[in-house]
Amino acid sequence: MRPILLQGHERAITQIKYNRDGDLLFTVAKDPVVNVWYSVNGERLGTYNGHTGAVWCVDVDWDTRHVLSGSADNSCRLFDCETGKQLALLETNSAVRTCGFDFGGNIIMFSTDKQMGYQCFVSFIDLRDPAQIEDNEPYMKIPCSESKITSAVWGPLGEHVIAGHENGELNQYSAKSGEIVNTIKEHSKQINDIQSSRDMTMFITASKDCTAKLFDTTTLEHQKSFRTERPVNSAALSPIYDHVVLGGGQEAMDVTTTSTRIGKFEAR
Repeated sequence: MRPILLQGHERAITQIKYNRDGDLLFTVAKDPVVNVWYSVNGERLGTYNGHTGAVWCVDVDWDTRHVLSGSADNSCRLFDCETGKQLALLETNSAVRTCGFDFGGNIIMFSTDKQMGYQCFVSFIDLRDPAQIEDNEPYMKIPCSESKITSAVWGPLGEHVIAGHENGELNQYSAKSGEIVNTIKEHSKQINDIQSSRDMTMFITASKDCTAKLFDTTTLEHQKSFRTERPVNSAALSPIYDHVVLGGGQEAMDVTTTSTRIGKFEAR
């Protein structure tokens, strides 16, 4: 199988995401552009423009109608997938680190960074209520005072949000009350990424502690660990095979402070 090289960003890529059908691939980077590609041949279908800073996260709803992105320009933007038109602009006090659609595509979740004196929040907006978008007022905001959220995904049926923190903790928040339903700490360092399985019964975490771990989505029970020699930046579960993909490596600015062997970047 010949690998396909996609070139459409000027700076380091921050997240990539397939749509539900697997025919489209969405990429964001530390530049202001959101790209969409045909996954079968690597042809760029178009871009979603509007951000003015690094884009940290991207998500697409189940029927590939809407695209959601969060950026360091203190905004979360909703686009029409087909036309690229911006449908909504949600302004925040700090950078948007994670974002996602719920199971039905009607409610969006996004988390903001703890910076510039502002607290880290997880915010929920119902897209069926135009007033929430126009007034820039989420129907629920959950404060996270102890450790900022670095990754988050929706649980099955949109009942919970699972968030990974800078201190290695995993929290399960109720999407109805905002309360913390469950908390575990299996990682010793920051959780860089969380991705769900296709049926949303399991999820995998990637951490700076050089491990990726598999958990049950409902109970947060730890199922399995995958150990590497280097920090894991991203991990994914294959939707069609019993495969786990890990990608990682040392941050470029940390390479000079460690041995050359640890500074490699690779996927396995």
